[in-house]
Amino acid sequence: MSEPPAQGLPRKWWAGLGWKLFVTFALVIAVGVVTLWVVIGLAAPRFFDLQMGGMMGGPNGAMMAAAMNEALAVAFRDALTEALLVGTVAAAITAIAASVFVTGRIVGPLRRLAAASRRIADGHYAERVPVSSGDELGDLAHSFNTMAGALEGTERRRRELIGDVAHELRTPIATLEGYLEGLLDGVVEPGPPTWARLHDEAGRLRRLVDDLQELSRAEARQIPLAIRPSDPAHIATSAVDRFSGSFEEKGLEFRANVPSGLPRVNADPDRAVQVLSNLLSNALRYTPAPGCVELQVGASDGMVEFSVRDSGVGLSAEDLSQVFERFYRVDRSRSRALGGSGIGLTIAKALVEGMRGQIRAESAGAGLGSTFAFTLPVA
Repeated sequence: MSEPPAQGLPRKWWAGLGWKLFVTFALVIAVGVVTLWVVIGLAAPRFFDLQMGGMMGGPNGAMMAAAMNEALAVAFRDALTEALLVGTVAAAITAIAASVFVTGRIVGPLRRLAAASRRIADGHYAERVPVSSGDELGDLAHSFNTMAGALEGTERRRRELIGDVAHELRTPIATLEGYLEGLLDGVVEPGPPTWARLHDEAGRLRRLVDDLQELSRAEARQIPLAIRPSDPAHIATSAVDRFSGSFEEKGLEFRANVPSGLPRVNADPDRAVQVLSNLLSNALRYTPAPGCVELQVGASDGMVEFSVRDSGVGLSAEDLSQVFERFYRVDRSRSRALGGSGIGLTIAKALVEGMRGQIRAESAGAGLGSTFAFTLPVA
C-alpha cells in the first residue's frame, strides 16, 4: 500500500522545521554558555592568583598574594559573576533574535515551496515560487520552477493532443456516417464506388490509429532499433527509389548527390530509410511544379548528414519553431489526405534521436523553400 501524502498527516506544533531549527540553535547557545561558565569558573581564580603574584614580584609574590585581604578575592568573583550574567543575557537575546531571523530565512522559502507544490498537485500548473537567493534554497526554487514549467508544457501538449486526435477522427467518421445514413435512407446507391469510398475512409482511420500508435511508441522510446553499421548510400538509394517516379509525375526536378566512399553509420537502416522517406515525401507534397528537390549526403565531424532541400512553400519563423510538434501543419487549410497527419516529422525526430543523431529544419522564409536535414554518427 502506498503511503498517504505528507500534507495529510497530522503534525504537532513542535514537529515543524522552524521549531526544530530554533531548538537546535537554543541547544547550541546553552552548550556555549555552560562551557563559558565552567571554563571561567575553573581558570579565572588561578589566572587571578598568578597575575597578583606577578604584580607583587619576586619568589615571595605568591605568599604575599595569598595574604591579601580575602574581601578583594570575593569582590572579584562577585564582579566576574555579575559580568557573566549580563553577558549571558545579552548574548542569549542576540542569539535568539539571530536564530529567529535565520529560521525564517530557511523555513519561509520551504513553506512557499510546499504551498506551491500543493497547488500544482491540484492542477494549477502555472504556479511558480520566487527565487530570492543564490544558495541551495535558491537552486531548489529554480529547480522547482523548471519542474513546474515542464509539467505545464506536458499538460498543454496533452490537451492539444486530445483536441488534435478528436479533430483528425471527426472527418473520416463524419464521412462514414454520411454514407451509411445515405445507404439506410436509400439516397446513396450501393455499388462498387460507394464501397470503395467507405473502404478508403476506413483505411484513413486505420492509418491514423497506426500513426498515433507509432508516435506514442516513438516518444516513449519504445520502438526497437536494430542499430548496426550501415551504408549511407544504401539508405539514400532505398528512399529515393520510392519517390523517383512521383517527382517526375508531378513535374519536379530531382537531384541526388550521394558521393562514394562515405563512412558507414551506426543506425537502424530501415528506420533511417523511414526518416529520409518522410523528408522526401514532405518535399514532394509542399513543392509546387515547376520546382526542384535535391538530396545531399555528406560526412563531417564524425557524423553523416542527409539533407533534403526544396524550392517549395518554405517556412516562417513560427513554423520553424513548431514544425516538429505533433499534428502541426504548415498549411492549416490542407486536409489529412493532402497535408499528411502532421506527426511524421515528430516520429522522424524521435527516431533520429533514438539513433543518437539530430534533425533540424531551415528556411529563409515563406515561399523561399526549405531544408530538412538529419545526422547519424559514424560507425
